Amino acid sequence: MRPLLLPALERLGRRALRRRGVQSGWTRTPQGKIHVYDARGSGKLPPIVLLHGISSGATPFGRVIVRLLPHVTRVVAPDYPGHGFSEQEGRLTPEALFESMRTVLDALSVGPAIFVGNSLGGAVALRYAIDEPHRVRGLVLASPAGAHASEEEWGLLRAAFRVESRADGRTFLNRLSYRSPWVFHLIAHEMPASLARRAVRELFQSASNDNMPRPEELARLSMPILLLWGQHERILPDGNLAFFSRHLPAHAVIERPSTYAHCPQLDDPADLARRIVAFAETVQG
Repeated sequence: MRPLLLPALERLGRRALRRRGVQSGWTRTPQGKIHVYDARGSGKLPPIVLLHGISSGATPFGRVIVRLLPHVTRVVAPDYPGHGFSEQEGRLTPEALFESMRTVLDALSVGPAIFVGNSLGGAVALRYAIDEPHRVRGLVLASPAGAHASEEEWGLLRAAFRVESRADGRTFLNRLSYRSPWVFHLIAHEMPASLARRAVRELFQSASNDNMPRPEELARLSMPILLLWGQHERILPDGNLAFFSRHLPAHAVIERPSTYAHCPQLDDPADLARRIVAFAETVQG
């Protein structure tokens, strides 16, 4: 069954954000036309870039965006190629994904910003910080991907996203979130088609340790770093946290929020926004 409710919910979410003054536009990249939320805030803290996970989109960050705007100068949240409202041209590999995000941020003249990445977004944020350190004021990594994994761990991760029935969809969604919002019960039957999208398939087919940041690259990161790994994480293996604990620089702070599973923007958007603002205040100072 083709997803029907999910796109409708995304459109409703986009409409709600527009009513709050969040601009919704598109940027042309070699990977296709990319949809971006771009909002001017009323605060003085640095700009925030929000980067979502695989098979998701920027719209689920909506409740975080509106909570950040009174504190920061700007919030930018793109949809990846083939995700959310974005188009996709060509094969989506990790390299193509990184390049599309670089093109978007260049086109929007996003200056030095704090990058907040969830799941795959964490890997994208880390790559950007390694390649463009002068444009990254700080990193907030929420259950980040990007760790080097064993073949067994890669297999388990791919298996977690192999959803073929409504029951599988419910299991996947329950693993994704600590609180399991009521809407999950309505969209479980759409998960098989949603996770079988071309962009998702191609990213999983092409991702490997070769695409991930090397330990020595992580160790050289000099900007402030906050890693949030929920106590109820059930998607990524514990080995990912161990990898980052070993290889991120000594100044990185690791916190284990008790109300988070894999997607804190779904579980506790108020707490996630509070932690981002508190982190931004230390960066600003």
